This record gives sequence, C-alpha cells and structure tokens, in this order.
Amino acid sequence: MTDSSVREFKMPDVGEGLTEAEILKWYVQPGDTVTDGQVVCEVETAKAAVELPIPYDGVVRALHFPEGTTVDVGASIVAIGTGTAAGAPERTPPPEARRPVLVGYGVSTSATRRRARKDAGDLARSNGHAPVTGGRPLAKPPVRKLAKDLGVDLTTVVPSGPDGIITREDVHAAVAAPSSAEPEAAPASYDTARETRVPVKGVRKATAAAMVGSAFTAPHVTEFVTVDVTRTMKLVEELKQDKEYTGLRVNPLLLIAKALLVAIKRHPDINASWDEAAQEIVVKHYVNLGIAAATPRGLIVPNIKDAHTQTLPQLAGSLGELVSTAREGKTSPAAMQGGTVTITNVGVFGVDTGTPILNPGESAILAVGAIKLQPWVHKGKVKLRQVTTLALSFDHRLVDGELGSKVLADVAAVLEQPKRLINWV
Repeated sequence: MTDSSVREFKMPDVGEGLTEAEILKWYVQPGDTVTDGQVVCEVETAKAAVELPIPYDGVVRALHFPEGTTVDVGASIVAIGTGTAAGAPERTPPPEARRPVLVGYGVSTSATRRRARKDAGDLARSNGHAPVTGGRPLAKPPVRKLAKDLGVDLTTVVPSGPDGIITREDVHAAVAAPSSAEPEAAPASYDTARETRVPVKGVRKATAAAMVGSAFTAPHVTEFVTVDVTRTMKLVEELKQDKEYTGLRVNPLLLIAKALLVAIKRHPDINASWDEAAQEIVVKHYVNLGIAAATPRGLIVPNIKDAHTQTLPQLAGSLGELVSTAREGKTSPAAMQGGTVTITNVGVFGVDTGTPILNPGESAILAVGAIKLQPWVHKGKVKLRQVTTLALSFDHRLVDGELGSKVLADVAAVLEQPKRLINWV
C-alpha cells in the first residue's frame, strides 16, 4: 500500500479553544473495518465526554495512543487504510441508521453496532453470570473514572444495569465484596495506603485553572442576606400539584432561578463582563443562566441559553434536563460556554452559605444555602420559619456595592414574597 492510501485521523478541537483531550475508550482495533460516521473512540476534554466519529471509510491500520493518554489537539490518533489493498480482513458491519451522539459531538451508529462487539465476558455479565477475565465491560465514563480512582478492575465487576452496563453501585459493591483470592478479613489495598495520588486532568484541571485565574483577576466582593422563604416553600408544594408542571422538576432552585432572573431584569447592568483588551464593560441583553453541578468528573457549570425568555414551566423543564444530563456525564461543550451569571446551590450539602468564585467572563454568582427551620420574628411573634442565607459574589470592577446590594435584595424579596413575581415581571 502506498502512503496516499493511508489517512491519519487527528484529534479535533471539540470545544472552543480546547488544546487537549484524554482518550477514554477505543471502540475499534487494528484490522477493523470502519465506515463514515462510525464512532471510533471516546475522549474526555476539559469540559465533557465526547464521542469521535471517523469521517471516511476504510480499515484501521494503527491506534497511535493507548487508552488513558492525553493527546494534543491536531495530533494523529488513528491511521485508516482507505485504498482497496488495505491489507486487513474486511469485517464491514451491516448498514445502519445513524443517530446523534448523546454526549454532544458528531454522529454515531445505532446501539446495535456497539453491542455487536460484545465478547463472551460481556454476554456473561449482561446475563448476570460471573464476569470473564479479559472481556470488554460496558460502563459510562463517570463509572470508569470511579473504578479507576477506587482501584477496581471493571472486568471483575458483575453489572446490574440494562444490557450488561456497569453502574456506580456495582463498582461500590465490588469494593465492599471480599476478594476470592484473599481471606475475607483482608482489606482492599487502597484502604491500607497512607496516600493516594490522583492525576489532575480533564474537568478538574480546567476548573482549577479557571478558578485561579478568576480569583486573581477579578476583584471579588461577596454580600450576604438571610431570608424567610416559608412562602416560597409553600408555593413549591402547590406547583408540584399543578397539572401544568406534571413530569417537571419543581423545587426551590426553580423559584430561586426565577427570582434571580427577575432581579437581573430590574438591574440589567449586573449581567455583564469585563473586556480587558478593549477596556470595556460588555452588558449582555440576554441571560445564559449557569447552574453549578457536581459530577464524577468534577464541578461543571452548564447554562440554560436565553433563560430570561422562558416561562416558569419552561424553566422547570430546562433545569431538569440540565441536571439529568450533567449527572449522566453527557453535558456537551456548547452547553458550558457563553454563560453570563451563575447559581451554585451549596445548600444541598447542608452548608449554610459560602463565598463563591466567579466563573471567568461573568460578573456575578449567587450561592444558595441550606433551607432550615429556624426561630424567626414573623408578624411580631417568634415562630419557626423556613430560612436560608444567600451570598452574591460580584466583580467589583463593573459592579459597585449599590448595584450588587440591590440585586441581592431583590432576589431575597421575591423569595420572601413570591407574589412579587407577578408584579415585577
């Protein structure tokens, strides 16, 4: 074969300005026949997990990097023989309809092709039998990372998910179960280690760099307010019974998000960014509302595009989709770009409040603390009320104390008296 019949598939820039990605999983091996649009590997960028489709037909000649390798954008990752004398046995899969890739990039074949590559170990696991050493276990990237961090070999894990997919619970169960090769009392090796070193890469590496850059670039100011949200909590319960919200995620965060959007509408200068090169303040006439989400890969902040245009039911649907997608590790790079203001709900961890660091390019971030029953003066009497503490951090270069205070006060006022949503919208 001549060199002209070999094409090198290079690591693409699957986000905006990303410089590297880690190869999580190869779905092909040398000798496999591939077709245009077939997913050949899954990679993890600083923003999300991404499946890469090959853009042409041919036979895999070589994989240039093993799984777990971080590769620069533009580097060749796989060689494909595209000539008639590819020199490898043809194993062309049957033609199948192509579907969008769930993790936000390119196209993929149907699930049938992926499952057709199961070996005996995968089939045994999907049937609930003991795993076969050397098989190719099915697991989502967050589960693979969990197993790697805990030192669990996925080929030894018995899956409980559909079609033999290993879940997080399966990995934890494997950790808790005693090894058949050791006495039952013997602890796992990672438990006896005095230290564990975890490489900083992917989402965690990008988050660390962004937070350091933000903390030492934008002068942060944080203000706090404690507010009685009893009426908001009652409204949440009422909305859950409303037929218009059937099947939607209705919780305090929904009304907090709406309260922040109302406050931004009343004080639009808070929704801005600082252009250092041009020495300009850029006021955004749209709100891409970021929601900080803790995932197995680390903290990510996907955002709801044009959240200011959405009705309350629409916002509920967007929040539900955002959260479920983040938990499944399927958030696309595009969903994490272009945010203008962010909410971080530290209250879900039982924390009263915090001093959040701004996302780069944004001027404000609202932290929401835990909602707790506390003694509170209500109508001249001390009663038990549901109370929370809000914290608003803002960039003091473009947001002064007055503006920041007004925005925070408006959010608190709406949560104290939700009927203001009607009067202020």
